[in-house]
Amino acid sequence: MSAEGDLMHRIAGFVRWCGALLLALASGVSTAKAEEAAPPPVSALTAEDFGRLPYIEMARLSPDGGRMVGLLAIAGVQRIAVVSLFEGGQKPILIGLGEKVDVESIRWVNDDQIVATVYAQQDVEGNLWYVSRLIGIDAHTGKITRLLWNHNGQNGADIIWLPSDGSNSILVAAQDSIYEGEDFWPTVYSVDVSNGHSKTVEKGRAGVMNWAADWSGKVRTGVAYTDNNRSFRLFYRNEGDVAFRTIDRASSRKRETLLDPVAFVPGTDDAIVIHEKDDGATGVYETNLMTQEDVRTIYTAPAGSEIEDTIVSRDGKTLLGVTTGGPTGTIHWIDPTLADLQAAFDKSVPGRSAHILSFNGDRSRMLVLVDRPDSPGLLYFFDVRDGRLQKLSAMNPTLGFRLLSPVRSITYKARDGLEIEGILTLPADRDPRRLPIVIMPHGGPWAYDSLSYDSWAQFVASRGYAVLQPNFRGSTGFGGDFTHKGEGEMGLAMQDDLSDALKWAVSQGIADPARACIVGASYGGYAAMWGIAKDPGEWRCAISIAGISSLSKDARGFDDQLMGNLAKDDWKRMTPDFAAVSPINAVDRIKTPLLLIHGDKDARVDVSQSRNMYAKMRDAGKTVEFIELDGADHHLAREVDRVAVLKAMESFLARYNPAGAPAAAATAAH
Repeated sequence: MSAEGDLMHRIAGFVRWCGALLLALASGVSTAKAEEAAPPPVSALTAEDFGRLPYIEMARLSPDGGRMVGLLAIAGVQRIAVVSLFEGGQKPILIGLGEKVDVESIRWVNDDQIVATVYAQQDVEGNLWYVSRLIGIDAHTGKITRLLWNHNGQNGADIIWLPSDGSNSILVAAQDSIYEGEDFWPTVYSVDVSNGHSKTVEKGRAGVMNWAADWSGKVRTGVAYTDNNRSFRLFYRNEGDVAFRTIDRASSRKRETLLDPVAFVPGTDDAIVIHEKDDGATGVYETNLMTQEDVRTIYTAPAGSEIEDTIVSRDGKTLLGVTTGGPTGTIHWIDPTLADLQAAFDKSVPGRSAHILSFNGDRSRMLVLVDRPDSPGLLYFFDVRDGRLQKLSAMNPTLGFRLLSPVRSITYKARDGLEIEGILTLPADRDPRRLPIVIMPHGGPWAYDSLSYDSWAQFVASRGYAVLQPNFRGSTGFGGDFTHKGEGEMGLAMQDDLSDALKWAVSQGIADPARACIVGASYGGYAAMWGIAKDPGEWRCAISIAGISSLSKDARGFDDQLMGNLAKDDWKRMTPDFAAVSPINAVDRIKTPLLLIHGDKDARVDVSQSRNMYAKMRDAGKTVEFIELDGADHHLAREVDRVAVLKAMESFLARYNPAGAPAAAATAAH
């Protein structure tokens, strides 16, 4: 039997072995617990239950597949944990970095060494900055080695290459100063993660902020940017060259984009790139960098979707898969073995989704998350060689694998005929007719909500509300054309899309038009505030978490950024007049109670945005409340902040848009 045939034989065995178990899980009960008392109703779960940090995040398998590293949540605090997956293995290693340090990524360098990207907020000349650094971790002892911490730049943690041969040295691009000059532009260093020793590989050059290396660890491309004229240049050298040459130019003012290599094809000038065709479709192509002509098409995203990222083999030579956006964003596996394995997983978990999160060096062992939009899911370990799925943990131990409030994708037409996709969550224990409703726009606005587990939507639904999350025009994930439709429409058609979502829910008999509130964070917080100013008669209340009250003030926040003019251009394209659609300039039109929540350590949207809105609302005699979270950042990284936000939302909604007692439950909630 061939190796491929043997693998498929093992996969088939896996399906037979675990099919009955996973089918039982898909029904929401465990075969071992079928006779136990039913769990409490969803409405009895608390803010603490929904606000828990995921039990583990960033879970990654070691190259040999024997251990796992990730962020483990213990008593509401995350720690880096190294855990053996087999009996008799080493004791777990727990590493705490303190509340002020957040972990952005964790990666195995080899079976003995781990590298983690960490960042913290730091006061730099009176402004809060996110400063990034790297730490090396001995996977056997937990010893931490600081990497390039003697450098003084803001970003010292851009990993551009990891070895696949078991060696300890990685390539890192790091700034050496915060002041523009020779040391400001990142230099590429070879860094030994076991002892912190480093040497210069590629000296920084003016304008180049991003470097990329090939499978062998040779730096092959650099991207330079000039903010004054919004121009980009792509520097390139092939395998045998020493000098770089400019091979591509682009102007953001002309809406041009550079080639963006994600992997290099050995022995050629070809690279794997993602780019958009003239018809708006995004695809992955093998492209000759010198001629800039596509050699072959590898994958094209379906209509109404777009490619977001790629998955490349550990040795950097092979494209394994691509991730796509849209309501059911997923991984499309290019590698046939992984594609077959994914199909086997999908067949075994009807009604749920199986996500391959990580695999070892030869892809024979992997971590698999099995979840669904109404359940945070379970993490499993899978070994192709014995075909066994072994449960490691529930992502939320309190909720386990129980089913919560049902979720589905819907579409509706905006008033100008544009079709909008949204995510609808209905309370599990109520008749889904004429419910109080919360419209919950996402942040960004360059983001989207997908058909996946959402703790905020589930919590609000558990309190008796329908929750509708519209992917309004301007959202990403649905193709470039849809994103561009938001340009010039911030506060205008983008806001109308939210009102039209409410109208759709009313027309379907789901929502009571007299009991609608709007709740959002970041851009969603702006939309909540602007909604009650633009259409005050539609909403009974609004909640803004870290929202923007003054668009012009937020735009001025780009002044000190390296690509500030580019960011300003993107922002200015969204509306012709910042002041005309800023909530703080329309307080006199607001008749609706407003709750403002903001962390005082928010480095993305300054807390003054909420402080100023609160002061102006209060001085105008409007109904307004403000909760300032001490020590909270923009992303609410701490469990205590997540719980506090949910409790505040629950109390405010109960006062200004009470859901009342549950009506008769629907015949079939799921």
